Amino acid sequence: MSGTDSSAPSRAAADPAPLLNFSVHSLPSPHEAESARRTARGRRLMFAVLAVCALPVVASYFSYFVVRPEGRSNYSDLIAPRAAPATLDLTDLQGRRVDASFLRSQWTIVVVAGGACAGRCERQLWLQRQLHETLGREKDRVDKIWIVDDGAVPRQQTLAAIGADASAGVSGDQGAARPPMRVLVAPRTALLSWLEPAPGRALEDHLYVVDPRGDWMMRVPVDPEPARLKRDIEKLLRASAGWDRAGR
Repeated sequence: MSGTDSSAPSRAAADPAPLLNFSVHSLPSPHEAESARRTARGRRLMFAVLAVCALPVVASYFSYFVVRPEGRSNYSDLIAPRAAPATLDLTDLQGRRVDASFLRSQWTIVVVAGGACAGRCERQLWLQRQLHETLGREKDRVDKIWIVDDGAVPRQQTLAAIGADASAGVSGDQGAARPPMRVLVAPRTALLSWLEPAPGRALEDHLYVVDPRGDWMMRVPVDPEPARLKRDIEKLLRASAGWDRAGR
């Protein structure tokens, strides 16, 4: 029929009504939700632990590079640790060889001087002894050694005054009482390959501090102030309290 739109059915057939799509999504189980919460909590705890562990390191770097104090806190000269050479050729007063490893396992204050020991040598030995006594209960963590560098035999009066036993060895048996003072002998040239005086000074002008690894690491100024030197030694003992124990 004229007036009738015969194309309507064909358009209806070409454009069908859209189909509805019903998708079903499963909800997380209570177990999975609790596991996710535990994971997130564990991560937060891990980051907190890492932050606490890193804090001392960050603080030390901040103090050193940002608020670094002027001057230095140590009185004596800190030296890059220097191990005693195998060629040191140490002996005791009886001529028995002493291995350089003997210097390990104990803090040691070293005096270097000739066997005649007059003037400065006597003052150095006196200071060494007084410093040792003022350390109180910590003194058992520190040994005293006099290294004779000219091959001369020390006088018996001097050995008696410092409490050294000329006939005693240095190795000893485990559990044996350590002598209050040890006297060793070494060639001066060999000592100069290990210890080093300040510029313009002689080897015997200083006291030398050796750490429990057997490394020389501190040089005491000439004619030191006892109180300031004692503070240096006390700082070393405090810093090593966690790993250093008295006795070789």
